[in-house]
Amino acid sequence: MRARDLVSRDLHRLELGGRAVDYVLVRRRGRRGVGLKVDENGLTVSASSTLPLVRIETLVRESERWVLRKVEEWRARQVPAVRWHDGVALPFLGDALVLRLHAASRPAAERQGGELLVKAPPEAGESAIRSMVVGWYKRAALPLLSERVASFAERAAIAPPRVFLSSAMARWGSCNSQREVRLAWRLVKAPPPLVDYVVCHELAHLRHMNHSRAFWAEVERQCPDYRALRRQLFATDHLYRSF
Repeated sequence: MRARDLVSRDLHRLELGGRAVDYVLVRRRGRRGVGLKVDENGLTVSASSTLPLVRIETLVRESERWVLRKVEEWRARQVPAVRWHDGVALPFLGDALVLRLHAASRPAAERQGGELLVKAPPEAGESAIRSMVVGWYKRAALPLLSERVASFAERAAIAPPRVFLSSAMARWGSCNSQREVRLAWRLVKAPPPLVDYVVCHELAHLRHMNHSRAFWAEVERQCPDYRALRRQLFATDHLYRSF
């Protein structure tokens, strides 16, 4: 649908399963049928500009069980915002690093065993601490992810691609025809098997720039347990997007 087909976008509320559910109703010219989408923003209902509201909500109620299930799934995937104070646990390669804050005139962040030591001026706020932590993660991510890409490329007899970091929140990796692989730096928060699945997924795209049967066969050749790992990543990926 083109942007100019948009007629209205309004917030509504209806009762599903004995509870009030807010939803966004998007009306468009030329829209056929009623579409339902549940994501981190809640329920969105898409419909034509002429369909009566009572008919739209009747159709939504017919999908009541599906809507409520999806709403609960997304609610369970939400993670409280990180409080940037001394002693907080930060995910790293499936384990945790304990954040340790030390007053210092020169900002710095470095890992010391199971701790991430962040030195910052006493007046530094949470935003500054977060920036230093994220900077450390990015510096740690590139060599770690590059090593996994090189290792799996060698096993798969694929010429190693160039590796870049991404700050994407919606996808863990991407690959293009210039043999460039981009991996989200946040991936290093996940356990190594999940990291390896994403790496194998992107390397498979070097042979198949699609998601065909041949592509998935290549993923399986490189990562035999990819199905279980893909399910695990979907079930836990919100934990690695907390900052």
